[in-house]
Amino acid sequence: MAEDHITSLLKESRQFSPSAEFAARAHVSSMARYEEIYAHAVRDPDGYWAEVARELRWTKPFTKVLEWEAPFCKWFSDGRLNVSDNCLDRHLEGPRRNKAALIWEGEPGDVRTLTYLQLHREVCRFANALKRLGVCKGDRVCLYMPMIPELAISMLACARLGATHSIVFGGFSADALRDRILDADAKLVVTADGGHRRGGVVALKDAVDEAITQCPAVQRVVVVRRTGSKVAWKEGRDLWWDEALSGVSADCPAEPVDAEHPLFILYTSGTTGRPKGVVHSTGGYLTQVASTTRMVFDLGDEDVFWCTADIGWVTGHSYVVYGPLANGATSLMYEGAPNFPGLDRFWDIIERHRVSIFYTAPTAIRTFIRWGEEHPTKHDLSSLRLLGTVGEPINPEAWMWYHANIGGGRCPVVDTWWQTETGAILISPLPGATPTKPGSATRPLPGIVPAVVDKEGRPQPPDKGGFLVIERPWPAMLRTIYRDPDRYRAQYFSQIEGKYFTGDGARRDTDGYYWLMGRIDDVLNVSGHRLGTAEVESALVSHDLVAEAAVVGRPDEITGQAVVAFVTLTSGTIPSDEVKHDLTEHVAAQIGKFARPAAIRFADALPKTRSGKIMRRLLKEIAGGSSAQGDTTTLEDISVLAKLREDEE
Repeated sequence: MAEDHITSLLKESRQFSPSAEFAARAHVSSMARYEEIYAHAVRDPDGYWAEVARELRWTKPFTKVLEWEAPFCKWFSDGRLNVSDNCLDRHLEGPRRNKAALIWEGEPGDVRTLTYLQLHREVCRFANALKRLGVCKGDRVCLYMPMIPELAISMLACARLGATHSIVFGGFSADALRDRILDADAKLVVTADGGHRRGGVVALKDAVDEAITQCPAVQRVVVVRRTGSKVAWKEGRDLWWDEALSGVSADCPAEPVDAEHPLFILYTSGTTGRPKGVVHSTGGYLTQVASTTRMVFDLGDEDVFWCTADIGWVTGHSYVVYGPLANGATSLMYEGAPNFPGLDRFWDIIERHRVSIFYTAPTAIRTFIRWGEEHPTKHDLSSLRLLGTVGEPINPEAWMWYHANIGGGRCPVVDTWWQTETGAILISPLPGATPTKPGSATRPLPGIVPAVVDKEGRPQPPDKGGFLVIERPWPAMLRTIYRDPDRYRAQYFSQIEGKYFTGDGARRDTDGYYWLMGRIDDVLNVSGHRLGTAEVESALVSHDLVAEAAVVGRPDEITGQAVVAFVTLTSGTIPSDEVKHDLTEHVAAQIGKFARPAAIRFADALPKTRSGKIMRRLLKEIAGGSSAQGDTTTLEDISVLAKLREDEE
């Protein structure tokens, strides 16, 4: 772990309060109300979480709340419930039965809408199909699929049976898929003949065929017909989705499971060596995901909620499927890329489907900036009432662009902080209550007690950077690393004794607002200053000519590390030595002379995963003089990396 605190030098003074109109109808309508709820949760955490959990439907009510034997916890352990029942069945008893649960749009433009009644029927049918194929409570099922309704149906069908699903992002290679199937010991795989992406076809079934040659536990493979691509076939093992459903009943009662029953295993991206399977429970996870969806997004019955994340990542699990459906909301799913067939695809979708809540990644926002504001301008975005960001810290200028050009200056922006391991949002504004500061995740949600500490675990004073930890357990937290409790203990609870170590740097300002400063692993040590990459990147992006930037370090004999910046310029800006000079001086003015980039490299695009995260590991390899030979299976566009390699040569 890093040896010292992190220097925080970037300041932001702009502030935006919720409008009186928005606050009047919000679930939490003032800071006074937020403070009241937060104080109650601090005083009586068991009482607070019990109240929240009882908003779900329990087959057997719980009497225990938290059992904590650090670092392992159990929440509501003597209660029983079913996630599929809470996301579907309980909405069928009123007017929501005929309300749209999922609105899905494929990249080619095909659209499907499933009401709660229709989705319930499809989930029950596929759950019965899984039973017929030998899937039982406690089995693991691997889902390797495009963003199609059958993916959500498969998740909910597994949950209905008490089978644990393991979703592997459709961008992973056959080798990565194999490792995850083996680690989970999955007995059945659900996939598709392919998926649409940027006008091409992603060959999913081919990857499955290659992967499972080394996965003896896999007995059956169910394949959705999506693209019509010709695929290899193994009789007796492979089965088309529609054939699996042939003659299957739509009557499938939900199987009650213990609250601590594992709902899913999710392998974190970018793993090397043995995959790291994060295990999430049933009762605690759904409690917090349902409550944060309602509270953070101020979710109402009339909303159309669009989280742009792929379901292969935790954001898609929590805020495309489980959170919205547990609240009886309408969730929009989109299969393809944001720039196909045109750069305005997202804004076209928002206009046509009248999306009211839009939740996307800062890297996507910076890409939209580079493409130009003329693309959202030509669409009617008046249906939007709330914007959100997720995935990594958002720099203030991207926040301002998002607020002005997508939200029309009227939509609150909720900048959310959380992780695969946390399961649900932990730090975020409440849109009807919290005055927002561009670039800050603001205050912790009720029931969450974070702190910024030094390496000894001592709290840092306001505006001094340190390590972000969480001091108390929360219901949606990971329970363990699958089949590796020692790794769980070592990675998350050995760094700062007794506290969950997030791996993120942060500072807390005098108003109690949290500012994320990037991953501890990415902290730069320049001339004795430990700088968070997020602050240097934010300084660069605050320049009018910069659309996006990623900063990494390379070894330097004099300064310890030198700052290397990969920069994407705004549309129409021509790279030049003069621009490089302007940018280095701009960083010096914003942060300090010691933070000046030693090198600035211009790039048409930065290497990102399909979840929108910049792969700084690859940039670090390039900056250090290697050719970036590490794992690239999650890259959105491999040609971006090839171009960077060419430029290096």
